[in-house]
Amino acid sequence: MTGRRVAVVILLLLGIFAIQGGEYSSWDYLTLRRERTDERRQIADLEQRVDSLARAAIAVETDPVVQERVARERYGMLRDGEFGYQIIRDEEP
Repeated sequence: MTGRRVAVVILLLLGIFAIQGGEYSSWDYLTLRRERTDERRQIADLEQRVDSLARAAIAVETDPVVQERVARERYGMLRDGEFGYQIIRDEEP
């Protein structure tokens, strides 16, 4: 009977080693899968941002409405007949 118990214990230990042993354990495998999923999500987000920025760059180069908005917001340009106002606040002590 003791020989059987020893054989069962050895088989259990071999099974545990087969699952957890070696260069990469099951835990490492699951961690790598999770990291791969996170990296793919980050890549998708970055691709979306790049596409959005590319569309915005094309719009700035080709769309007159966008060009006018950028000129007004960034450079303070005005149309003929418009007046620009600047609010100057008193300095606080």
